[in-house]
Amino acid sequence: MLSCQTESMPQEKQITHDYGYHHDLDNNDNFSPDGKWLVYDTRTDSGGIAESAKIEKVNIESGEKRVLFEIKNNQVWGPGAGAVSYSPKENAVVFIHGLANSTQENPYQQWRRTGVIIEDAHPGTPIFMDARDVTFPFTPGALRGGTHRHEWSGDGEWIGFTYNDAILKALEDSTGSKRNLRTIGVSRKIKPVYVDKNDENVSGEWFSALVVRVVPNPAPGSDEISHAAGDSWVGTNGYSLKNGQKQLARAFTGIVKDKNGKDVSEVFIVDIPVDITIPGELGPLEGTKDDFPMPPKGAIQRRLTFTAKTKNPGCTGIVRSSSDGTSLAYFAKDANGIDQVFLISPFGGEPRQLTAHETNVSGNVRWRPDGKSVSYVHEGSITLCKTVEAPFEQRFTKLTHPTRPAPTNMVWSPDGKMLAFNRLIKKENTASQQIFVVEVKM
Repeated sequence: MLSCQTESMPQEKQITHDYGYHHDLDNNDNFSPDGKWLVYDTRTDSGGIAESAKIEKVNIESGEKRVLFEIKNNQVWGPGAGAVSYSPKENAVVFIHGLANSTQENPYQQWRRTGVIIEDAHPGTPIFMDARDVTFPFTPGALRGGTHRHEWSGDGEWIGFTYNDAILKALEDSTGSKRNLRTIGVSRKIKPVYVDKNDENVSGEWFSALVVRVVPNPAPGSDEISHAAGDSWVGTNGYSLKNGQKQLARAFTGIVKDKNGKDVSEVFIVDIPVDITIPGELGPLEGTKDDFPMPPKGAIQRRLTFTAKTKNPGCTGIVRSSSDGTSLAYFAKDANGIDQVFLISPFGGEPRQLTAHETNVSGNVRWRPDGKSVSYVHEGSITLCKTVEAPFEQRFTKLTHPTRPAPTNMVWSPDGKMLAFNRLIKKENTASQQIFVVEVKM
């Protein structure tokens, strides 16, 4: 078994100490642009995000807490506010907000939510990001369901997200055929999108479009997918094409059918056009009564991995890109059936197995901002592995002592000197997610 010395491990520092609720980083981009604050939601075990009434931030030096947003009289069924991320450029955050008309009979759902932005300078003042229009005729630039896991692009000009469609969920309920599929979209602050006012519709300040095509029944052996998730931006500013130009893109995992009809999760990438207001060939941006909003012209999705043909098929986790956009990291099984970190180019090709542990890696892989190493969880410890070509024993280092349960929701500070994460801490017969940081000097 590979091992490393623990005497030189950095000292962990607990930042939050309120034990009545979780302080959930949710594996997002939680550091403020100056690296001094961490933002989180206050979800519960019983109600999840629906029961999270507040978005808070905490100073990593002083422990000072500030409430950025609070839903008064929030109930266990919603509306709820959670899964929050900081902009890398502005002092502003984006998060899920359930529909204001949530009730016990019609609660917070994956297809009943939207994205809200809060500027630090104006706490409590919501800016509704993506528009929602569930009344026909639908509106270009608006969606018809719920967005989730919002992530700013490196330049702060875009927000990517996963999505579930309320119109198709209702069609699934009425017909019994599978239509509630998850897919991926993006928003850009091009122009406000105004929709008819009612309790289910929301006007938004950004223009939104779905960029990945999903279908209920992919053809076996094809590149069609029935589910798209685990997505993130490629590079701080995209990846470099062979002509030197930068291409905006999101990497993700998509579920295909192998030649025998079995579901397999593979790594994909979708190139995103600068102008998302122009409809593509597949159909209208706003969708129809029986199909999704369709990708804009120039949105091209490509399959990068082909593990369905191997002994141990499947790719897992959120696909994460190096800052320069040259390499994508994800989890997959090696030849021995052990989960490892693999790297692949946004152009595809043969993946590179980065780690060589004798037991499974876990958590979610995150790149250090300099692009020279990735972090993940192994045997209860946060582990850092350099991406240089060298014997594995010389490349990996344990950053925390092993614990059970293991740390979760790792996120790097913008300068790469601090790693934040959640630990589940028990106190007085209750357990809550608390925020810790560890300084990484290497």
